[in-house]
Amino acid sequence: MRTIQFREAIAEAMSEEMRRDERIFLMGEEVAEYNGAYKASKGMLDEFGPKRVLDTPIAELGFAGIGVGAAMNGLRPIIEFMTFNFSMVAIDQIISNAAKIHQMSGGQFTIPIVFRGPTASAGQLGATHSQAFESWYANCPGLKVVVPSNVYDAKGLLKAAIRDEDPVIFMESEQMYGDKGEVPEGEYVLPIGVADIKRPGTDVTIVSFGKIMKVALAAAEELAKEGISCEVIDLRTVRPIDYDTVIESVKKTNRLVCVEEAWPLGSISTEISYMVQKRAFDYLDAPVIRITTADTPAAYAPTLMEAFLPNPARVIKAVREVMYVNK
Repeated sequence: MRTIQFREAIAEAMSEEMRRDERIFLMGEEVAEYNGAYKASKGMLDEFGPKRVLDTPIAELGFAGIGVGAAMNGLRPIIEFMTFNFSMVAIDQIISNAAKIHQMSGGQFTIPIVFRGPTASAGQLGATHSQAFESWYANCPGLKVVVPSNVYDAKGLLKAAIRDEDPVIFMESEQMYGDKGEVPEGEYVLPIGVADIKRPGTDVTIVSFGKIMKVALAAAEELAKEGISCEVIDLRTVRPIDYDTVIESVKKTNRLVCVEEAWPLGSISTEISYMVQKRAFDYLDAPVIRITTADTPAAYAPTLMEAFLPNPARVIKAVREVMYVNK
Protein backbone atom coordinates (compact mmCIF):
# COMPACT_ATOMS: atom_id res chain seq x y z
CA MET A 1 0.00 0.00 0.00
CA ARG A 2 1.21 3.51 -0.76
CA THR A 3 0.22 6.77 0.91
CA ILE A 4 -1.22 9.58 -1.21
CA GLN A 5 -3.27 12.73 -0.69
CA PHE A 6 -7.03 12.97 -1.13
CA ARG A 7 -6.56 15.26 -4.16
CA GLU A 8 -4.21 12.70 -5.71
CA ALA A 9 -6.77 9.94 -5.18
CA ILE A 10 -9.36 12.02 -7.04
CA ALA A 11 -6.95 12.70 -9.91
CA GLU A 12 -5.96 9.03 -10.09
CA ALA A 13 -9.57 7.86 -10.21
CA MET A 14 -10.44 10.25 -13.02
CA SER A 15 -7.27 9.54 -14.98
CA GLU A 16 -7.57 5.76 -14.71
CA GLU A 17 -11.16 5.88 -15.91
CA MET A 18 -10.30 8.26 -18.77
CA ARG A 19 -7.58 5.86 -19.93
CA ARG A 20 -10.10 3.04 -19.79
CA ASP A 21 -12.89 4.84 -21.66
CA GLU A 22 -12.28 7.55 -24.25
CA ARG A 23 -15.86 8.82 -23.87
CA ILE A 24 -15.04 10.30 -20.45
CA PHE A 25 -14.02 13.95 -20.20
CA LEU A 26 -13.54 16.51 -17.41
CA MET A 27 -14.98 20.00 -17.57
CA GLY A 28 -15.09 22.87 -15.09
CA GLU A 29 -13.51 26.07 -13.87
CA GLU A 30 -9.68 25.93 -13.72
CA VAL A 31 -9.54 22.15 -14.19
CA ALA A 32 -7.07 22.34 -17.10
CA GLU A 33 -4.41 25.07 -17.25
CA TYR A 34 -4.41 25.60 -13.47
CA ASN A 35 -4.49 21.86 -12.66
CA GLY A 36 -7.71 22.31 -10.69
CA ALA A 37 -8.66 24.88 -8.07
CA TYR A 38 -7.46 22.37 -5.44
CA LYS A 39 -4.99 20.59 -7.75
CA ALA A 40 -7.32 17.60 -8.01
CA SER A 41 -6.76 17.39 -11.78
CA LYS A 42 -3.01 17.95 -11.75
CA GLY A 43 -1.31 16.66 -14.90
CA MET A 44 -4.53 15.66 -16.62
CA LEU A 45 -4.41 18.35 -19.32
CA ASP A 46 -0.90 17.25 -20.29
CA GLU A 47 -1.98 13.63 -20.58
CA PHE A 48 -5.42 13.91 -22.15
CA GLY A 49 -5.28 17.23 -24.00
CA PRO A 50 -7.70 20.17 -24.26
CA LYS A 51 -10.53 18.17 -25.88
CA ARG A 52 -10.92 15.97 -22.79
CA VAL A 53 -9.90 18.38 -20.01
CA LEU A 54 -11.76 21.62 -20.60
CA ASP A 55 -11.62 24.93 -18.79
CA THR A 56 -14.92 26.78 -18.66
CA PRO A 57 -16.09 30.33 -17.97
CA ILE A 58 -17.67 31.07 -14.60
CA ALA A 59 -21.02 29.78 -15.89
CA GLU A 60 -22.14 26.74 -13.92
CA LEU A 61 -25.61 26.63 -15.47
CA GLY A 62 -24.04 26.61 -18.94
CA PHE A 63 -21.40 23.94 -18.50
CA ALA A 64 -23.67 21.73 -16.40
CA GLY A 65 -26.16 21.85 -19.25
CA ILE A 66 -23.46 21.02 -21.78
CA GLY A 67 -22.55 18.03 -19.61
CA VAL A 68 -26.15 16.78 -19.52
CA GLY A 69 -26.44 17.11 -23.29
CA ALA A 70 -23.15 15.31 -23.80
CA ALA A 71 -24.29 12.45 -21.56
CA MET A 72 -27.53 12.15 -23.55
CA ASN A 73 -25.44 11.78 -26.69
CA GLY A 74 -23.18 8.97 -25.55
CA LEU A 75 -20.36 10.68 -23.67
CA ARG A 76 -19.59 10.34 -19.95
CA PRO A 77 -18.83 13.78 -18.51
CA ILE A 78 -17.26 14.66 -15.17
CA ILE A 79 -18.39 18.17 -14.22
CA GLU A 80 -16.38 19.86 -11.49
CA PHE A 81 -17.87 22.65 -9.43
CA MET A 82 -15.30 24.75 -7.62
CA THR A 83 -17.70 24.37 -4.71
CA PHE A 84 -21.20 22.95 -4.51
CA ASN A 85 -22.24 26.37 -3.24
CA PHE A 86 -21.87 27.43 -6.90
CA SER A 87 -23.96 24.46 -8.07
CA MET A 88 -27.02 26.42 -6.96
CA VAL A 89 -26.63 28.34 -10.23
CA ALA A 90 -26.83 25.00 -12.09
CA ILE A 91 -29.40 23.22 -9.93
CA ASP A 92 -32.10 23.43 -12.61
CA GLN A 93 -29.93 21.40 -14.99
CA ILE A 94 -29.11 18.86 -12.25
CA ILE A 95 -32.60 18.44 -10.77
CA SER A 96 -34.90 19.16 -13.72
CA ASN A 97 -32.82 17.50 -16.43
CA ALA A 98 -30.03 15.15 -15.29
CA ALA A 99 -32.16 13.50 -12.60
CA LYS A 100 -35.35 13.15 -14.65
CA ILE A 101 -34.53 12.54 -18.33
CA HIS A 102 -34.18 8.75 -17.96
CA GLN A 103 -37.68 8.47 -16.48
CA MET A 104 -39.24 11.13 -18.72
CA SER A 105 -37.87 9.48 -21.85
CA GLY A 106 -39.21 6.09 -20.87
CA GLY A 107 -35.67 4.76 -20.51
CA GLN A 108 -34.54 5.91 -23.96
CA PHE A 109 -31.78 8.09 -22.46
CA THR A 110 -29.31 7.31 -19.72
CA ILE A 111 -27.38 10.16 -18.11
CA PRO A 112 -23.95 8.81 -17.06
CA ILE A 113 -22.62 12.04 -15.59
CA VAL A 114 -20.72 12.88 -12.39
CA PHE A 115 -21.01 16.28 -10.74
CA ARG A 116 -18.16 16.60 -8.26
CA GLY A 117 -16.46 19.16 -6.01
CA PRO A 118 -16.30 20.29 -2.38
CA THR A 119 -19.33 20.81 -0.16
CA ALA A 120 -20.01 22.53 3.18
CA SER A 121 -17.71 24.79 5.19
CA ALA A 122 -13.96 25.22 4.86
CA GLY A 123 -12.96 27.88 7.36
CA GLN A 124 -13.77 31.59 7.21
CA LEU A 125 -15.68 31.63 3.92
CA GLY A 126 -18.92 33.25 5.04
CA ALA A 127 -22.55 32.20 4.79
CA THR A 128 -22.80 31.77 1.01
CA HIS A 129 -19.67 29.63 0.70
CA SER A 130 -20.20 27.32 3.69
CA GLN A 131 -23.40 25.45 2.88
CA ALA A 132 -23.87 21.66 2.97
CA PHE A 133 -26.10 20.39 0.17
CA GLU A 134 -25.94 16.62 0.68
CA SER A 135 -29.52 16.34 1.91
CA TRP A 136 -30.77 18.70 -0.81
CA TYR A 137 -29.54 16.48 -3.63
CA ALA A 138 -30.33 13.26 -1.75
CA ASN A 139 -33.96 14.39 -1.70
CA CYS A 140 -34.19 14.05 -5.49
CA PRO A 141 -35.03 10.66 -7.06
CA GLY A 142 -32.88 9.96 -10.10
CA LEU A 143 -29.65 11.07 -8.43
CA LYS A 144 -27.09 9.13 -6.44
CA VAL A 145 -25.17 11.08 -3.79
CA VAL A 146 -21.74 9.97 -2.59
CA VAL A 147 -19.81 11.66 0.25
CA PRO A 148 -16.43 9.98 0.97
CA SER A 149 -14.63 10.55 4.25
CA ASN A 150 -11.10 9.37 3.44
CA VAL A 151 -8.57 8.82 0.67
CA TYR A 152 -9.18 5.09 0.11
CA ASP A 153 -12.94 5.47 -0.14
CA ALA A 154 -12.67 8.57 -2.34
CA LYS A 155 -10.77 6.80 -5.10
CA GLY A 156 -12.84 3.61 -5.09
CA LEU A 157 -16.16 5.42 -4.92
CA LEU A 158 -15.28 7.97 -7.60
CA LYS A 159 -14.38 5.17 -10.01
CA ALA A 160 -17.74 3.57 -9.29
CA ALA A 161 -19.50 6.91 -9.82
CA ILE A 162 -17.84 7.44 -13.20
CA ARG A 163 -18.89 3.95 -14.34
CA ASP A 164 -22.48 4.37 -13.15
CA GLU A 165 -25.23 4.82 -15.74
CA ASP A 166 -27.08 7.30 -13.53
CA PRO A 167 -26.14 10.87 -12.59
CA VAL A 168 -24.00 10.91 -9.45
CA ILE A 169 -23.35 13.84 -7.11
CA PHE A 170 -19.87 13.29 -5.66
CA MET A 171 -19.22 15.61 -2.71
CA GLU A 172 -15.75 16.26 -1.30
CA SER A 173 -14.32 18.83 1.14
CA GLU A 174 -11.78 21.61 0.73
CA GLN A 175 -10.44 20.67 4.15
CA MET A 176 -9.75 17.07 3.07
CA TYR A 177 -7.75 17.56 -0.15
CA GLY A 178 -4.47 17.48 1.78
CA ASP A 179 -5.45 14.45 3.89
CA LYS A 180 -3.24 11.41 3.39
CA GLY A 181 -4.23 7.77 3.34
CA GLU A 182 -3.26 4.34 2.07
CA VAL A 183 -4.36 3.30 -1.40
CA PRO A 184 -3.56 0.03 -3.20
CA GLU A 185 -1.28 0.00 -6.23
CA GLY A 186 -3.80 -1.98 -8.29
CA GLU A 187 -7.28 -1.08 -9.39
CA TYR A 188 -10.23 -1.29 -7.01
CA VAL A 189 -13.81 -0.05 -7.10
CA LEU A 190 -16.11 0.37 -4.09
CA PRO A 191 -19.85 -0.21 -4.42
CA ILE A 192 -22.21 2.75 -4.18
CA GLY A 193 -24.85 2.36 -1.47
CA VAL A 194 -22.83 0.31 1.01
CA ALA A 195 -21.94 1.82 4.40
CA ASP A 196 -18.73 0.93 6.23
CA ILE A 197 -18.23 0.26 9.93
CA LYS A 198 -15.09 2.29 10.62
CA ARG A 199 -14.95 1.34 14.30
CA PRO A 200 -16.78 -1.67 15.80
CA GLY A 201 -18.44 -1.19 19.17
CA THR A 202 -21.11 -2.49 21.51
CA ASP A 203 -22.60 0.38 23.57
CA VAL A 204 -23.80 3.04 21.12
CA THR A 205 -23.98 3.55 17.34
CA ILE A 206 -22.63 6.78 15.87
CA VAL A 207 -23.56 7.45 12.23
CA SER A 208 -21.90 10.08 10.08
CA PHE A 209 -20.33 10.69 6.64
CA GLY A 210 -17.87 12.98 4.85
CA LYS A 211 -15.39 15.09 6.76
CA ILE A 212 -17.54 15.00 9.92
CA MET A 213 -16.45 11.36 10.28
CA LYS A 214 -13.31 12.86 11.83
CA VAL A 215 -15.48 14.37 14.56
CA ALA A 216 -17.31 11.08 15.14
CA LEU A 217 -14.10 9.05 15.33
CA ALA A 218 -12.38 11.55 17.61
CA ALA A 219 -15.35 11.43 20.00
CA ALA A 220 -15.35 7.62 19.94
CA GLU A 221 -11.65 7.58 20.81
CA GLU A 222 -12.22 9.81 23.83
CA LEU A 223 -15.27 7.85 24.98
CA ALA A 224 -13.27 4.62 24.85
CA LYS A 225 -11.14 6.05 27.66
CA GLU A 226 -14.32 6.13 29.78
CA GLY A 227 -15.12 2.53 28.91
CA ILE A 228 -17.86 3.42 26.41
CA SER A 229 -17.61 1.36 23.23
CA CYS A 230 -18.89 3.22 20.16
CA GLU A 231 -19.67 1.60 16.81
CA VAL A 232 -18.95 4.28 14.19
CA ILE A 233 -20.65 3.87 10.81
CA ASP A 234 -19.61 5.83 7.72
CA LEU A 235 -22.63 6.00 5.39
CA ARG A 236 -20.35 6.87 2.41
CA THR A 237 -23.51 7.22 0.27
CA VAL A 238 -26.52 9.29 1.30
CA ARG A 239 -28.62 8.26 -1.70
CA PRO A 240 -29.09 5.34 -1.63
CA ILE A 241 -28.66 4.96 2.15
CA ASP A 242 -27.55 1.61 3.54
CA TYR A 243 -30.28 1.40 6.17
CA ASP A 244 -29.61 -2.27 6.92
CA THR A 245 -26.11 -1.67 8.30
CA VAL A 246 -27.42 1.07 10.60
CA ILE A 247 -30.42 -0.98 11.75
CA GLU A 248 -28.35 -4.05 12.56
CA SER A 249 -25.91 -1.92 14.54
CA VAL A 250 -28.71 -0.29 16.55
CA LYS A 251 -30.19 -3.71 17.30
CA LYS A 252 -26.84 -4.56 18.87
CA THR A 253 -26.06 -1.28 20.70
CA ASN A 254 -29.64 -0.10 21.41
CA ARG A 255 -28.60 3.55 21.09
CA LEU A 256 -28.01 5.96 18.20
CA VAL A 257 -26.32 9.32 17.72
CA CYS A 258 -26.28 10.87 14.22
CA VAL A 259 -23.68 13.50 13.35
CA GLU A 260 -23.56 15.64 10.21
CA GLU A 261 -22.73 19.09 8.94
CA ALA A 262 -26.18 20.23 7.88
CA TRP A 263 -29.07 22.31 9.08
CA PRO A 264 -31.37 20.20 11.23
CA LEU A 265 -34.60 20.44 9.22
CA GLY A 266 -34.82 17.73 6.58
CA SER A 267 -31.29 16.47 7.17
CA ILE A 268 -29.87 13.00 6.51
CA SER A 269 -29.92 12.38 10.27
CA THR A 270 -33.64 13.15 10.24
CA GLU A 271 -34.16 10.38 7.69
CA ILE A 272 -31.94 7.93 9.62
CA SER A 273 -33.83 8.69 12.84
CA TYR A 274 -37.16 8.04 11.14
CA MET A 275 -36.05 4.73 9.66
CA VAL A 276 -34.57 3.52 12.94
CA GLN A 277 -37.78 4.25 14.85
CA LYS A 278 -39.74 2.51 12.11
CA ARG A 279 -37.60 -0.64 11.90
CA ALA A 280 -35.90 -0.88 15.30
CA PHE A 281 -38.07 1.04 17.78
CA ASP A 282 -38.32 -1.86 20.22
CA TYR A 283 -34.52 -2.11 20.37
CA LEU A 284 -33.96 1.49 21.45
CA ASP A 285 -33.05 2.10 25.08
CA ALA A 286 -32.89 5.87 24.62
CA PRO A 287 -34.19 8.49 22.20
CA VAL A 288 -32.09 9.09 19.07
CA ILE A 289 -29.96 12.23 19.27
CA ARG A 290 -28.89 14.28 16.24
CA ILE A 291 -25.84 16.52 16.16
CA THR A 292 -26.12 19.06 13.31
CA THR A 293 -25.03 22.60 12.62
CA ALA A 294 -26.82 25.48 14.28
CA ASP A 295 -30.07 26.41 12.53
CA THR A 296 -28.65 29.64 11.13
CA PRO A 297 -26.49 30.74 8.19
CA ALA A 298 -22.79 30.14 8.79
CA ALA A 299 -20.92 33.09 10.25
CA TYR A 300 -17.50 34.46 9.33
CA ALA A 301 -15.99 34.83 12.80
CA PRO A 302 -13.97 31.76 13.91
CA THR A 303 -15.64 31.71 17.32
CA LEU A 304 -19.09 31.66 15.76
CA MET A 305 -18.08 28.96 13.25
CA GLU A 306 -16.83 26.85 16.14
CA ALA A 307 -20.22 27.18 17.81
CA PHE A 308 -21.99 26.51 14.49
CA LEU A 309 -20.31 23.19 13.60
CA PRO A 310 -20.51 19.73 15.16
CA ASN A 311 -17.51 18.94 17.35
CA PRO A 312 -16.28 16.01 19.46
CA ALA A 313 -17.44 17.60 22.71
CA ARG A 314 -21.04 17.77 21.47
CA VAL A 315 -20.91 14.15 20.32
CA ILE A 316 -19.42 13.01 23.63
CA LYS A 317 -22.18 14.84 25.51
CA ALA A 318 -24.84 13.18 23.32
CA VAL A 319 -23.37 9.71 23.82
CA ARG A 320 -23.28 10.18 27.57
CA GLU A 321 -26.92 11.28 27.40
CA VAL A 322 -28.11 8.18 25.53
CA MET A 323 -25.97 6.08 27.89
CA TYR A 324 -27.52 7.87 30.90
CA VAL A 325 -24.04 8.73 32.16
CA ASN A 326 -23.91 11.95 34.21
CA LYS A 327 -20.67 13.93 33.88
